[in-house]
Amino acid sequence: MKLNQNVGSMDKMIRYILALVFVITGALLIESILWLGIALFAMAAMMVLTALFSFCGLYKIFGINTCKIK
Repeated sequence: MKLNQNVGSMDKMIRYILALVFVITGALLIESILWLGIALFAMAAMMVLTALFSFCGLYKIFGINTCKIK
């Protein structure tokens, strides 16, 4: 199964920045609120993976495409 790119370059940059914010916040909260820290790490991992592969499953479901390459 071939994944068609649907995540553009600006979208990737936003995902990387948000992932960094989530990792930092998760690291700060992991001691006091364990479940929230783990959830933030998981969301950060998802954002990095969707940015690396330039594919977002939710974008596919809703028909969104921010990638300019066909």
